[in-house]
Amino acid sequence: MKKAIKKILAVGLSAVLIGSAFAGCAAGDGASASADGKYKIGILQSTQHAALDEATKGFQDAVNEALGAENIEWDLQNAGGDSPTCATIANQFVADGKDLIMANATAALQASIAATADIPIVATSITDYATALEVPADQWTGVSGINVTGTSDLAPLDEQAAMFAELCPDAKTIGILYCSAEPNSVYQANVVQQELEGMGLTVKIYTCADSNEIASATTQACQEVDAIYIPTDNTIASAAPTVDQIAGPAGIPVIAGEEGICKGCGVATLSISYYDIGAKAGEMAVQILTEGGDPAAMEIGYAENLTKKYIASRATALEITIPEGYTAIDEAAE
Repeated sequence: MKKAIKKILAVGLSAVLIGSAFAGCAAGDGASASADGKYKIGILQSTQHAALDEATKGFQDAVNEALGAENIEWDLQNAGGDSPTCATIANQFVADGKDLIMANATAALQASIAATADIPIVATSITDYATALEVPADQWTGVSGINVTGTSDLAPLDEQAAMFAELCPDAKTIGILYCSAEPNSVYQANVVQQELEGMGLTVKIYTCADSNEIASATTQACQEVDAIYIPTDNTIASAAPTVDQIAGPAGIPVIAGEEGICKGCGVATLSISYYDIGAKAGEMAVQILTEGGDPAAMEIGYAENLTKKYIASRATALEITIPEGYTAIDEAAE
């Protein structure tokens, strides 16, 4: 990967304006800023739903706090869950000469990588970077080796699988529902399937190619299983109420890979804070922009705080007893 070019400070930018956060750039080790002295940062978010929105907010807040909002030229784009649109946006960011691209979710990251090998890319909400970067698992070292770094939204999948024994002890057959077009979901589904089968449970897989197939896949699952697991799947997340409208009346509990999906259709989740992983990615971006940080050598960051959460109304409706150690999600805020 080509090293980031030296930052050029605009003539009219005062020392007071740049502050201590810019001091490290004066030596010329950081990325370039535009002619008006502002950093041009493009945010490519794969689709719109609560978890990814929180990650984006965390990223922007962290960068604004470190560098000053007045010193950032933000370009926030949402691809609406469409991969070709991701590619179009990423290519436009390159044409615009962005100093850094933030890629929110796997499709956004893959499109950004295809668009540039030079502009630093900081990703977030990526479940497994080896899968996203198409690196064999046995060759993954924790750093990308290219112009990419960022944070992961992966929660311990074995602990998520164990929640079925805690919450649905009588369940014998578990359905795993996800979008087959999302590599992150395929990875999680495979791991959770192994964990559940290791617990002596029967697992059935239900996939949808896009949001149009969610209702039919959910309907079939609810006819054949005792409970459903949904990983951190962006397609399902954007249409979680559809799942709820089917699974709820059928009396099928859903355990979700993240809080946003849980709010939409689940009874419980082992949740991370998407805001926190977004903020951590923001800190990495600042390091690249102002300290000459090399994304190729920066280790992928992971969530530090994990919480078991549940939706009280669904637990009551499904007659599920929530054990100690779970925190109720505030449904009134929804």
